[in-house]
Amino acid sequence: VEVKIEVVLPEKERAKEEMSPNGKASPLVYKVNGTARHYHLEEHPITINPYQNVKDVVEASVCHVKDLENGQMREVDLGCGKALLIKENGDYYAMGHKCPHYGAPLVKGVLSKGRVRCPWHGACFSIGTGDIEDFPGLDSLPKFQVKIEKEKVYIRASKQALLTQRRTKVMAKCISLSNYNISSTNVLIIGAGAAGLVCAETLRQEGFSDRIVMCTMDRHLPYDRPKLSKSMDSHLDQITLRPKEFFRTNDIEVLTETQVAAVDTKNKTAVFKDGFKMDYNKLLIATGNTPKALSCKGKEVENVFNIRTPEDANRVVKLASSKNAVIVGASFLGMEVAAYLTEKAHSVSVVELEEVPFMKFFGEKVGQALMKMFENNRVKFYMQTEVSELREQEGKLKEVVLKSGKVLRADVCVIGIGASPATGFLKQSGINIDSKGFIVVNKMMQTNTPGVFAAGDAVTFPLALRNNKKVNIPHWQMAHMHGRIAALNMLAHGMEINTVPYLWTAVFGKSIRYAGHGEGFDDVIFQGDLDELKFVAFYTKNEEVIAVASMNYDPIVSKVAEVMASGRAIRKRDVE
Repeated sequence: VEVKIEVVLPEKERAKEEMSPNGKASPLVYKVNGTARHYHLEEHPITINPYQNVKDVVEASVCHVKDLENGQMREVDLGCGKALLIKENGDYYAMGHKCPHYGAPLVKGVLSKGRVRCPWHGACFSIGTGDIEDFPGLDSLPKFQVKIEKEKVYIRASKQALLTQRRTKVMAKCISLSNYNISSTNVLIIGAGAAGLVCAETLRQEGFSDRIVMCTMDRHLPYDRPKLSKSMDSHLDQITLRPKEFFRTNDIEVLTETQVAAVDTKNKTAVFKDGFKMDYNKLLIATGNTPKALSCKGKEVENVFNIRTPEDANRVVKLASSKNAVIVGASFLGMEVAAYLTEKAHSVSVVELEEVPFMKFFGEKVGQALMKMFENNRVKFYMQTEVSELREQEGKLKEVVLKSGKVLRADVCVIGIGASPATGFLKQSGINIDSKGFIVVNKMMQTNTPGVFAAGDAVTFPLALRNNKKVNIPHWQMAHMHGRIAALNMLAHGMEINTVPYLWTAVFGKSIRYAGHGEGFDDVIFQGDLDELKFVAFYTKNEEVIAVASMNYDPIVSKVAEVMASGRAIRKRDVE
């Protein structure tokens, strides 16, 4: 098959070219067996034959047909790499065996209704295509051919795919770059976190071939933000989600260190802080949130941090090395930072208003068990108190004074007391914002303003799992899904969000996984042993399970997430 792509000519010469009947830019031409056919990318995304290079192909017998029952998965070795073999409803499927997010072995995950859910962080992949269907992560899995001969199962696979264990979906090229106006874009994305990036990638994967501009106040291209508190020494190149070439290749423009000051929805214009204006056709607001600061005396002192950037995280580790670190706030960020610093710092202290860490999220008993684990790792807790003053010596932090009267020695302080949505710039826009500052969206991530979508930590949306209650879920997986749903609805797919929230925290080499939305739980049912940190906790409200958390109990959280995703209710009596 010969594939030729015609170069799109500059504006003047292109005027001479025929426009296609629907007035779009001249379509690309593909030559197949010498016959030219005109396709629009929206109609026919390019599919690439994964077996073009014969030398790259390996075929191996991996098992007998009777070795696998329906509903079973097996990791099989093809000599130069492994694959995941699946049998469902009498059919065999084969694809990559590692989750492209953090490399979890998918054989330990959950197979249900044509998809596999990762045991670690809940990403889902179609067994028919290998495509990613729920997040986190950006890439899909490579899919391999299966054939049955003489009662034996054979897999034919690309050696390269076995090696990489990931597949980036084919993306459309932008066909209007040669004649665009610099101050006008078809899609403008404000914010370059998970929601913004997934939105841009989804548009290109779905064949969208017009201009996409992302802008961010950050200095960097999109990166893996959860790692800032879980793996604080990470260098930027270790946590960047896509390399610079990716954005160039796929014509996704990223304006870094750029702030939008206002949005004029009537004229469809974004006004930047430096006065520059950009017109848009569709807008995604994915600005995330802004960390809350302390309001006490001395809050301007040096060496007090909110962890917002890789530079912040790296600097905190450096300053804490063999010194005294104080963490204010005992939720996800604060506890992850405290855990990470125990091996680096001379002392680590945590200050918190509640009685136990993670109180609102995990409840008292889980909070107590985790607190004990931290205390066994030399972390000191000062609970049910607040900071009243930060004292300095020569401009730098020296002591943290608590309302209880206690004075803590401190060379560095990290603040993790929550965040507010970064939506102040939308005040005059006419976009619906609730009393807490969150952008209100429907199940299609649309705001009340036509053509304006919002996603990620700055929104409240209807959660199907909780009878469409409007919720804010500022977590990594959810931001990915918001970005995808927004993109599909920019393209008028009419797609509603129906995902189960899934999150995790990692401390002292142990992971706590969580699925559902436990806000307002009135009881917790435990299985396993809390003291041994091998347990599952079911959070219930009015006799129904609304969330689940576990430690050392995989893949229970992924199993529960699959049941919730299917729309089935789990009653309290089912887990008691």
